[in-house]
Amino acid sequence: MAGFFAMGGYAVFVWPAYAITFAVLIAAIIFSVQSHTRAKKTVRELEEEGSATEDHG
Repeated sequence: MAGFFAMGGYAVFVWPAYAITFAVLIAAIIFSVQSHTRAKKTVRELEEEGSATEDHG
């Protein structure tokens, strides 16, 4: 098992690469969810604004 974690002497390069990849994927998920939430809010506001404009028109 220790040999697996040592990665044949390349662990110094492999494990940070895994960590960076994991961090980037998590960041992409977080930014995507935040963007989706903002977009939904914007659409909701525009729909409310549009319905208010139609009532006055």
